[in-house]
Amino acid sequence: MPPTSKTDFAEAVTKVPEVTLIFWIIKIAATTLGETGGDSVTMTLNWGYLTGTAIFLVVLVVLVAVQIATKKFHPFLYWATIVASTTFGTTMADFADRSLGIGYTGGSAFLLGLLLATLALWYWSLGSISVETVNTPKVEAFYWAAITFSQTLGTALGDWMADTTGLGYEGGALVFAAGLAAIAAIYCWTNVSRVLLFWAAFILTRPLGATLADFLDKPLDHGGLALSRPIASAVIGAFIITCILILPQRAGRLAHTSYG
Repeated sequence: MPPTSKTDFAEAVTKVPEVTLIFWIIKIAATTLGETGGDSVTMTLNWGYLTGTAIFLVVLVVLVAVQIATKKFHPFLYWATIVASTTFGTTMADFADRSLGIGYTGGSAFLLGLLLATLALWYWSLGSISVETVNTPKVEAFYWAAITFSQTLGTALGDWMADTTGLGYEGGALVFAAGLAAIAAIYCWTNVSRVLLFWAAFILTRPLGATLADFLDKPLDHGGLALSRPIASAVIGAFIITCILILPQRAGRLAHTSYG
């Protein structure tokens, strides 16, 4: 039975956007901004990884609290929270990999463990890790924890692929782009779990954005284009705002909802 009132309709949608091509375009741009923005604070301003991580953690906590408190999906608030999570993920991963000295491989393994533990606890607690269930504070808390760990993991994976494997930023970006293309093919031509594919794609878009950002702002002798991080951040931020303004987005449908 379709919703019969505004209240029913509000209960029938999630507080996150519908997952469409537009979602993935903005997501990749947001992850790229997270890398350039995080590096602008920690490297260009030279505030360091610990200070940068603390600043972005406060911003992230505030935005997540506002996101949970609001009653419906707000595109600007949602994407601001995503950018905060990916920027925090950048500085946190760099702090773990470099300041703590555990390296890219160790950092990636540690963060993968945290993400899998979060998803497992979410599933054990609520029986689903689908974004189509994100409409209550408890689910949102799990959602944003998983989002943040996936963003942090993606940063570590991007650095690991570019540096440890020796592929460089261009090679790393091509590998992650190929991985996303494979996920898209699996989505189109198989019946593999859409929930599994979503989280796989969400994780892979982060290192893709990270390697693209590194390619833009790293020195020429490190395989980058040596562009200004603040300027790159401003351009990418303007692109995201433009996308939100001109490309239609709506809240995703809430799964397994009944309307009496």
